Amino acid sequence: MSANRTEWTSNKGLWGRLCGILLVFGFPLMVWGHDPGLSSALIRTGPCKLEVTLTFARRDAEQIIEPGTGSRFEPRLLGKATSDEFCVSGADSTAKAEGLRARLDDQNNATISWSLPWHQDSVIKVDSKLLRRLPPGHRQYLAVQLADGKMVAERLLSTQDHLVEIAIPAALACEPPANSAISFLPLGIQHILTGYDHLLFLFGLLLVTRRFRSALQIITCFTIAHSITLALATLGAVPAPARLVEPLIAASIVYVGVENLTRGGEPKGRWLLTFVFGLIHGCGFASVLRELGIGAGGRSIGLPLICFNGGVELGQLLIAAILLPLIWKAQTRPAFVRRIVPVSSTAIALLGSYWFVQRL
Repeated sequence: MSANRTEWTSNKGLWGRLCGILLVFGFPLMVWGHDPGLSSALIRTGPCKLEVTLTFARRDAEQIIEPGTGSRFEPRLLGKATSDEFCVSGADSTAKAEGLRARLDDQNNATISWSLPWHQDSVIKVDSKLLRRLPPGHRQYLAVQLADGKMVAERLLSTQDHLVEIAIPAALACEPPANSAISFLPLGIQHILTGYDHLLFLFGLLLVTRRFRSALQIITCFTIAHSITLALATLGAVPAPARLVEPLIAASIVYVGVENLTRGGEPKGRWLLTFVFGLIHGCGFASVLRELGIGAGGRSIGLPLICFNGGVELGQLLIAAILLPLIWKAQTRPAFVRRIVPVSSTAIALLGSYWFVQRL
């Protein structure tokens, strides 16, 4: 009895460090599933007007409407709130919105559009005061295009950086879109570090991995698979409706947790399972770029896609580099394999089940 207690005490210290890592990466907030803070804004110039189009996930759009309107979604109220607080002006005066429209699309995203009279001023000023109504960390992808679809500038706005001035048309010579595309690298890192369902799936896979070769196969297959569907879904070559993809991501988490419990040890052929489920997770990653409007309306897609995917990979490797040494060290102690692995796998399956039901 004394020997068992000593063994359990020593394992508690190691497991405590593992739990600390999970806490650092936000596992107390896992019920959120995804970072909700993504939206897009497109401004297209014309001979006498500017056309403005904003796109929000419905959960974000509902936070913009004034409190007290009830749970019913009102596009009219959303349209007024956004046009009042997404301010676009020329060099001298602020124009008034015309032809205001708001609707929900088949992806359950809210789209608000309006036009503004414009006298072809040399500078467009944008102040996205809307960001103050949204959670900290929300990002808004701003793109400014000429009437022929040529990109003038791209920016990633936030609560701290919500005001921008864009020169027209001089920016064509001095504002290479590549500069703003690089901002998608930290966005990819942020998404994987706050994409708690993706992290839980990866943790479930690595929890029973005992060899470096197996871990390398899992990470490589997951990377290749989600890179394929991320590119195809963002380009629109593969349909990826959120109402189907999100429950499937949750189902993949349930499967991994149950497999850890039923097969015992390190399941064989897990690289193939990882590849199949990685294809589904890639469609989930693509929803981020679609919400930002990448690839729509003639907007550039190549470099933002590469940078975002690179950020996802860096974040994933960071997680694996921290967790794997701790897991492998813990696996040398019998109490970890007998007690901690089954308890953790059960928790993974239960949380995945909760998300599955919630997303249905």
